[in-house]
Amino acid sequence: MHGCNETHDAQLSSWVHSANEADCDFPIQNLPFGVFRSTVGNEVFRVGVAIGDQILDLFQVARQGVFAGEVQAALETCSEHSLNQLMSLGQPVWSALRLALSRALRSGSPLESKLSDCLVPQAESEYALPAEIGDYTDFYTSIHHATNVGKLFRPDNPLLPNYKWLPIGYHGRASSVVVSGQDVIRPKGQTLAPAAQTPQLTPCKRLDIELELGVFIGTGNARGTSIPLALAEDHVFGLCLLNDWSARDLQAWEYQPLGPFLSKSFATTISPWVVTTEALAPYRVALERPQSDPALIPYLDSLQNNTLGAFDLELEVLIQTQQMREAKLPPEKLIQTNYRHAYWTVAQMVAHHTVNGCNLQSGDLFGTGTLSGPTLDQAGALLEITQGGKSPITLANGQVRTFLEDGDEVTLRGWCQHGSGPRIGFGTCIGRVLPSIAAGA
Repeated sequence: MHGCNETHDAQLSSWVHSANEADCDFPIQNLPFGVFRSTVGNEVFRVGVAIGDQILDLFQVARQGVFAGEVQAALETCSEHSLNQLMSLGQPVWSALRLALSRALRSGSPLESKLSDCLVPQAESEYALPAEIGDYTDFYTSIHHATNVGKLFRPDNPLLPNYKWLPIGYHGRASSVVVSGQDVIRPKGQTLAPAAQTPQLTPCKRLDIELELGVFIGTGNARGTSIPLALAEDHVFGLCLLNDWSARDLQAWEYQPLGPFLSKSFATTISPWVVTTEALAPYRVALERPQSDPALIPYLDSLQNNTLGAFDLELEVLIQTQQMREAKLPPEKLIQTNYRHAYWTVAQMVAHHTVNGCNLQSGDLFGTGTLSGPTLDQAGALLEITQGGKSPITLANGQVRTFLEDGDEVTLRGWCQHGSGPRIGFGTCIGRVLPSIAAGA
């Protein structure tokens, strides 16, 4: 874990004036990385950094030749269509590049005249996945989500015996991870209707959201080795928003004995911008773990992780139905919660994932699992909010939802902020539900 430095100074301002606006997600204290291209002309995807309402094109910055050494070497990886090569360079290089960009983008920087031509408006850009994702692992780090879901099936014993001992996870499908803005087609799969003896192949009727964060691995480890907890975050490049769409009716029929399969593998949406863990340093908080809970096995336990392993990161989910769009009504907030309520930290996920010798690689993606808070109004999935569909919610325009309907558009947002200080935002993670495709189409 790395502490604060000059890049976190709340008084810093940028010569990119939109970055200085109070409600901006991307002030100079943030500088998240992503992969983009301009919609003007026939361009290739390349690496950029968000600053205000602009993108600093790092490929063009490299061509300016105003930097040297490891910073210039890092910039020269930014002509790639993914962040993988930059991620593989390691934390000291990421930090040096971030510091150099911070200094270059500050008000009064002598590099303004050279770098201003490297800006591309976000409104005139489109995005690709930030990285080529070799593997995707989804965890279950919110004890409140685990408890809420467990109560639906095991009211007297909602948590399984292993929950407080290890970060539970399963291996997901990397090929169906998509970037924000791509539509989500309602999946089909086997379901077993109540009182039925034979399952049927049908479109999902209980389509759900899962409010999560994504964790991108920067540098990996050799197969047969493990990453200790104290060094785990040195291997993490940054975080993004993640919506792990879930077909609850398919899941109910298929999950025993091996867990989710088709109910999860059809789509996972992530935001385009990856906020570095260094940018989040001022928002570290203590892990919320009751002292009465069992003492962890040492590889998952440390004073540093307990006191600074969590993040004070606000999260929200909004919905806009087809009817709302036609009536020109804005999206309506469904959920607001905070990542600080997670039971397991980013470092613990990395340490546990590798303790058996599993080798991580640059660009691997973790999902935190649904991030629910301690009260039901902070639940991160419709399954919890509606109590398994038994308590539908009524939107402001009178429409009722238990699960998602075709045409519903879901937006995830996230940010860190202390008082009137800079807002370290994650942008948006958006997906719209389309009808299921007919068989054979």
